Amino acid sequence: MGYFQSYKKTYLFAVTMLFLSLAAWGQNHGTEKKHPFTNGLIHETSSYLLEHAHNPVNWQPWDETILKEAEELNKLIIVSVGYSSCHWCHVMAKETFEDEEVAKLMNANFINIKVDREERPDIDQLYMTAVQLIKGQGGWPLNVILLPNGKPLYGGTYHTKDQWMSILHKITELFTQNPEKLYEFGDTITDGISSLNFMSPEDSADFASSVQLNESIIKWKNSWDTIWGGTKGPEKFMLPENLTFLLDYGLLFKDDITLEHVTTTLDNILLGGIHDHIEGGFYRYSTDPYWKVPHFEKMLYDNAQLVSIFSKAYSVFKKESYKNAAIRTLSFLESKMKNQDGGFFATIDADSNGKEGAFYIWSEQELKKVITKNYDLFATYFNIDKKNEIEGGNYILHLSKNDHEFAKEHGLSLADFTKLRNQWINTLKVQRDLRNAPRIDRKIITSWNALMITGYVDAYRAFGTKKYLVEAQKTMDFVKTKMYTGTLSHSMVNNNLNTNGFIEDYAFVIHAALNLYSVSLDEKDLYFAQKLTTQTNSLFLDEESSFYRYTDHTKHIAKIIKTDDGVIPSPNSIMALNLLKLGHLLYNTDFMEQSDRMLKAMQPQLLTHLESYSVWGSLLLKKTHPYYEVAIVGNNVNTMMRNLTANYTPNTLVIGTRNKSELPLFEGRFIENETYIYVCQNSTCQLPVSTVEEALQQMH
Repeated sequence: MGYFQSYKKTYLFAVTMLFLSLAAWGQNHGTEKKHPFTNGLIHETSSYLLEHAHNPVNWQPWDETILKEAEELNKLIIVSVGYSSCHWCHVMAKETFEDEEVAKLMNANFINIKVDREERPDIDQLYMTAVQLIKGQGGWPLNVILLPNGKPLYGGTYHTKDQWMSILHKITELFTQNPEKLYEFGDTITDGISSLNFMSPEDSADFASSVQLNESIIKWKNSWDTIWGGTKGPEKFMLPENLTFLLDYGLLFKDDITLEHVTTTLDNILLGGIHDHIEGGFYRYSTDPYWKVPHFEKMLYDNAQLVSIFSKAYSVFKKESYKNAAIRTLSFLESKMKNQDGGFFATIDADSNGKEGAFYIWSEQELKKVITKNYDLFATYFNIDKKNEIEGGNYILHLSKNDHEFAKEHGLSLADFTKLRNQWINTLKVQRDLRNAPRIDRKIITSWNALMITGYVDAYRAFGTKKYLVEAQKTMDFVKTKMYTGTLSHSMVNNNLNTNGFIEDYAFVIHAALNLYSVSLDEKDLYFAQKLTTQTNSLFLDEESSFYRYTDHTKHIAKIIKTDDGVIPSPNSIMALNLLKLGHLLYNTDFMEQSDRMLKAMQPQLLTHLESYSVWGSLLLKKTHPYYEVAIVGNNVNTMMRNLTANYTPNTLVIGTRNKSELPLFEGRFIENETYIYVCQNSTCQLPVSTVEEALQQMH
């Protein structure tokens, strides 16, 4: 994963890639490559699992019958979790799981399970929680050793061959000599998992005040990097939902320091090497504090959410660089990560040719050969300087100044420099496309595609480009026709649906449908969200807490109720927002009361660690400040809505209709050949107005 500085160390896994490509060739040509080993992963569709199908380890995919088999055989279980674009997963596979000595030890003493965390986030969530309890931190590859009853007794991340074999020998010896002690430890860890996922419902507590929320922000500010943006530390994740909350907070509290932190962060992300300056889009995270040296995976969920925050930030700050970032990211996603039916693939690998970042980095010699004119200016712009050299004498393109500043400093007009820069970028793109591209994991994940729909909607609101509304509708149609068969599926590979949907799939699709409804004005989107909410309550609702379980069953050793907002939002925080919106749209007080109970229960955590609960913080803002329902009714609704939403306004639910409607916010308000705006709060509406300017005055 993650916290390893992977640019410092690269390993070959070309053998694995060769096996896979030859196997695919053989299937297409009537022959099949012979492998020394083939295990139980051979019939899986996950590209990550197939990478391990010819390991000497007798891997099996996760199956609900595993625990029964393990208990019957009284055998320990190894669960190894990773994903296809994970660099350190590849490294451990090459060093350890392809080693016959390691395989002999694993096969003799353990039932060995491989899990694609993107296919089975429930397994990942469960045992990641265990590892965090045991070690204090987690990452990928995630390797846990379980008792025959499925309870964890060891967990860690990347291991060398020697480390891994030493651990296996020690665990095997302990299990043989003193199994009672291990069972006691497994019980303790499992109890810890259960306690972390226990939520107590709150009905009577008051909502936190503006003063309390402000105190939480002050505490959070101590960890802000005021020079480079983001959070202080040796590495940086972009965390778009945190920035969205801070944008809302800064606007509502008129806090210029917070708004400046948002722009500082976004500006430096755009300048840094974490941004792909050639093709657009963003890598997963930065391995340094300066956004310069990335971990080169490209994830759909990151890029979709970054489209949203850059679009919103453009609406507030009117920086063309933010608009360009959103547009280029969408263009990249459409060209590289979209399938022919309209769904979006999960990830693009960090590695190519067995080396992390090989597709994206440049040698000075190569650059000089390709950029034949204005090379010195090019080198200054992209920081091609010995002090920025990385391992192997290569460079990661990054900027020190925005284009306006750079052009002015070098005596060029912005137009002339933009033309020159575009020539550089086009030249480099042609050259880069001659290389072996990183592998794309063509798994399609429902929840991540829902984030994409929301990204399109936010771009449409900010820029008014009709294409983005059309694409949002197409992606929703894909979800409805391909991923929904009466219930949602979590993922699909080659048109084969895999696991049943998890709470994140339902929560994010409901959220996307409500966002789409707010700009499409098509009530079918609203009713789809309502239908999914009914299913969500039936499948996932934990009655004793009013929160939602991660899975629709309780076959795991402990239930998981995920509440913290990380690189993607918590499904529970998104459901609380969904319930609030649906409650207002449908005047459903049960939904609003459930949302309130969830928020009240989360207040101790969000006030203490707001940076980990930012979506909950956005929900709390709707209690500390007025929350407006704005209904636009009449045949001129599109123009008025466009003018209203082009300027981002937090705490505002804007909907509209051009026809008569039975929805509570529209009922009795349609007047032929007239268009009126109704600004409402707490089910009470002000007098209708006929201009956007008047409506904005009523909201301030």
